[in-house]
Amino acid sequence: MNCTIVYYTKTKDVQLTIGAIMSHTYKVIELVGSSPISSDEAVKNAIAEANKSLLHLRWFQVIETRGHLEEGLIAHWQVTIKVGFTLDSNA
Repeated sequence: MNCTIVYYTKTKDVQLTIGAIMSHTYKVIELVGSSPISSDEAVKNAIAEANKSLLHLRWFQVIETRGHLEEGLIAHWQVTIKVGFTLDSNA
């Protein structure tokens, strides 16, 4: 099945045909990344570790952000994320 998208503009019409629409099944896991630098770094650390052992990572969603304080200052960031990856249909 192909999908055709038509864009209408004032100067010209553009038609784009996309090949077969794929449907995917995702598995979702929850991870907690940490970093002394930032919450963004904590997310990157969690995804980098997951990428070492999982294939086909596709998306992530931040669920919770928290931190560890020492003497009133942020010492460590902890970020809980959900990560979705497509299942290998050849397995």
